[in-house]
Amino acid sequence: MLLLFALLAVCVFIGIPVCYSLGLSALGYFAFIHPELLTILPQKLYAGFSSESMIALPLFIVMGGLMNEAGLTQNLIDFANLLVGKLKGGLACINIVVSMIFGGISGSSTADVASVGAILIPEMERRGYEPKYAAGVTVASATMGMVIPPSVPMIMFCITAEYSIGRAFMSTMVPGILVGLTQLCLCLLIAYRKNWPKADVHYNLSFVLNVCKDALAALVMPLVVLGSIIFGIATSNESASFGVAYAILVGKLLYKTISLRKLPKIFSDAMKTCTSVMLIIAISQLYVWIFTLEKVPRRLSAWATSMNFTNVTMLLFLMVIILIAGTFIDCTPAILLITPIFLPVCQTMGIPTEQFAALLVTGLAVGNVTPPVGNCLNVCAKISKLTIMQIFRGAVPFICCNVFVLICICLFPKISTLLPTLMFGAV
Repeated sequence: MLLLFALLAVCVFIGIPVCYSLGLSALGYFAFIHPELLTILPQKLYAGFSSESMIALPLFIVMGGLMNEAGLTQNLIDFANLLVGKLKGGLACINIVVSMIFGGISGSSTADVASVGAILIPEMERRGYEPKYAAGVTVASATMGMVIPPSVPMIMFCITAEYSIGRAFMSTMVPGILVGLTQLCLCLLIAYRKNWPKADVHYNLSFVLNVCKDALAALVMPLVVLGSIIFGIATSNESASFGVAYAILVGKLLYKTISLRKLPKIFSDAMKTCTSVMLIIAISQLYVWIFTLEKVPRRLSAWATSMNFTNVTMLLFLMVIILIAGTFIDCTPAILLITPIFLPVCQTMGIPTEQFAALLVTGLAVGNVTPPVGNCLNVCAKISKLTIMQIFRGAVPFICCNVFVLICICLFPKISTLLPTLMFGAV
């Protein structure tokens, strides 16, 4: 194991992409430790592509791309303006509420930052908000994009753990909403302390009806996807197909912003994303095999038992590991590395898989807004023209809300297990 991780660290340090670093370090391990198994590696790589859940991944990515292309962001901002625009710091509150809704549509935090930030950050600065806070609240609230279902990282977890997508989706619904509510409360406190202005809200009944009508199609999207899974109408793959069809219809017939000429590019972009992700998944199967050969989960479980770890202690320890990993590793490789090591240990201790999944995805979402990797920080830096550290300093108070929710997930299992049990029954 020391050889494996030493090779991985060297590859990453010299600038080799994480995907290829994983593959080269695994190849080095087998070449030096188990050369007799080298002929089996192609079979293990192929096994990484054979999961049925893999079908849902490109479909959900296409769905998010279509809804982004449809230009629904302004409609969601207008709708959020109706809900919280009159509050102190109204634009910041709108930013958070839009991210909560956007998370149920795109499944991507970076897409949230790119779409919402491009509109709200300049407007917030124009209205007198400090630039670092305008950018900070944007990136911090965008963490809900990969927590509130449907979530692309959660699909990655389900592929790795061979677990039900429907149950996993429901495990992060309450944590995602809690992140939004706690950030909203903090936003109001900061707004009154710093005297942030209210948003410009002037509406009558006709305006309200028009805004609700324009936003309705976007608001229905999560119901189409999640409802079809929850009520047994469709499998996760079929519901993703429904979502793609719905997004095309909405973008083409209602918003009239998606033309048939744009579809090939949207599909092509999704294909490029999926190709890189699927390659990482295939290579991760080699790591899963190595962990099994080296009995890592069993040894880790024995160590946790010898340390008299309770479930809460184990989860808090895991939370720290996830936050550290998310700081230095992108979300997908982190899921593929952490899951095969710690999930068997947690299952042995009786920790529900839904609780593990919620802790993992919610924790790794924080990594999107922490340097040096921080994908959301990089996207926001291009929009706001601020440095990554300036944005991060503005986001820190709101990131604390995420950490608070993580601690709640560790202490109160029902936060992540109640909805899956109600919707799908006990495991």
